[in-house]
Amino acid sequence: MDYLQAIIIAIIEGLTEYLPVSSTGHMIIASSFFGIAGDDFTKLFTIVIQLGAILSVIVLYFKRFFQTVDFYLKLLVAFMPAVVLGLLLSDFIDSLLESPLTVAISLVIGGVILLKVDDYFGDSENTEISYATALKIGFFQCIAMIPGVSRSGASIVGGMSQKLSRKAAAEFSFFLAVPTMFGATAKKSFDYYKAGFELTGDQVNLLIIGNIVAFIVGTLAIKTFINYLSRHGFKVFGYYRILAGLAVIIIHYFIHPLTII
Repeated sequence: MDYLQAIIIAIIEGLTEYLPVSSTGHMIIASSFFGIAGDDFTKLFTIVIQLGAILSVIVLYFKRFFQTVDFYLKLLVAFMPAVVLGLLLSDFIDSLLESPLTVAISLVIGGVILLKVDDYFGDSENTEISYATALKIGFFQCIAMIPGVSRSGASIVGGMSQKLSRKAAAEFSFFLAVPTMFGATAKKSFDYYKAGFELTGDQVNLLIIGNIVAFIVGTLAIKTFINYLSRHGFKVFGYYRILAGLAVIIIHYFIHPLTII
């Protein structure tokens, strides 16, 4: 991975982290296009730079993080399914991180779901999140362990299925991203060093630059998404996912194989 590739992938991460289009899926496609998807550092990079984008939540919603203990307990409840399933399915999930076909199929299926979610659930006025709701959102988030599903999309749909408003579901998804991505980064970093790899000076610089770029772009993207989602819903993201998924399939099978699947 060179510096230009790192910046491009970080921009993609910042733009897509909070959109229901799968940031990991888009980074897999980009790294496959660059021919670096199978590299162990690339896999580490695509996880670690998500911290940069996640930090934008802490900055933009700083005051919201100084709430009651109840707020943190609900985040913990929602976070636990990802901890358990992440540990159990770690190797399987890692094997999917080189597969643009998995991403493409997930994009198309998720796109079809997003086209229907507004009609099915609507947009309520409810903003209250119970512990049971938090737990159910946590299980929905786990679906995004499949690359291309979208962590934010899965958890937002999970919230809406529990009669939360689109905005409340989206914001809780953002808050839940903080412990989830810190946990994922810690796990991936531990596995990287456990496998005997060590970061070079250039790789450390790539991670720093990637996080900075992802933070800046993520900060700009998150407010735009909230405003758009509150007014217009998910349909545009559904159409985008379907088109993007079909494009990946066409490119992979008819133009140029993105990676070995």
